[in-house]
Amino acid sequence: MTKEKTQWKEFLEAISVLQWVLTFLFLGLSCYILIGYLMFTSLWPLSTLYFIWLVIDWQTPERGGRRTLFVRKWRVWEHFRDFFPINLVKTAELNPNKNYILGCHPHGIMSAGAFACFSTESCGFAETFPGVRASLAILAGLFRIPLFREYIMSAGLSPVSKPSLAHLLSKSGKGNAVVIVIGGAAESLASSPGVNTVVVKQRKGFVRVALEYGADLVPVYSFGENELFKQVIFSEGSLSRRLQDLFKRIMGFAPCLFIGEHFAVLPYRTPVTTVVGSPISVPKRVTPTDEEVDHYHRLYMEALSKLFHEHKVSCGLSERHKLRII
Repeated sequence: MTKEKTQWKEFLEAISVLQWVLTFLFLGLSCYILIGYLMFTSLWPLSTLYFIWLVIDWQTPERGGRRTLFVRKWRVWEHFRDFFPINLVKTAELNPNKNYILGCHPHGIMSAGAFACFSTESCGFAETFPGVRASLAILAGLFRIPLFREYIMSAGLSPVSKPSLAHLLSKSGKGNAVVIVIGGAAESLASSPGVNTVVVKQRKGFVRVALEYGADLVPVYSFGENELFKQVIFSEGSLSRRLQDLFKRIMGFAPCLFIGEHFAVLPYRTPVTTVVGSPISVPKRVTPTDEEVDHYHRLYMEALSKLFHEHKVSCGLSERHKLRII
């Protein structure tokens, strides 16, 4: 029998999710404004010293960052997890003597499932996969934002850049699982309740990296991710969609017009189940051929489709739901 939540518990969950949403939307901009403002006050030496530190520390995000268990184990993330709730499901063992690239789908609006499972300890990844350390790789430009970069590094986030991936897969020992939300901004524009669309057909860079470093590929699907927000989907070719695509090309992320359940920004209380599939063994190739990349890319898409169809019913979907790969 499920224990009924108290009003205080529901309040803590809502506040925890609200701070996460506001962080996602506004903290980066707020950090820019704060640093700029301090430059014109008597506290300008603080900004100056920080900029000196920024220059010295510029390469740290691509060298593994500075994760701290203190931040990853904040109690707020447990309330965040319970709001939906978010669950991590294991389907196969991950050998701690190997490295992995986990492709996570779908992006959704804010990738709540990926964040909770791989950037916090709230869903028990370390206990579920002993000896394996997850690092969620996100937009590299976010690590250029003063102050904000320190916060996201402390949660174990890394840039999704070639130097960063190379460091994690070749210079940090074994047992590293780099998590990449493959569809990125393009996939976020397709996010809508009842839709199961992933953007991966033309995304082959992660497969090439896996071959270069001999990292096994693991498909991951977060069921319920697309149900958290409603989004206005603009038709292909429309002025609004062209503006979204232009912004995405320039900034690296897409401006989505979405709405949640409360105050427009809180997501719907919909369960999110993040299912980690079986690893696909990938050989190490210093210079992989296009044929090898295509072969393992095809195996990955087949494994992702199989993962979706094997778990869709147990994760709340009906048999008629199909996975659309574009």
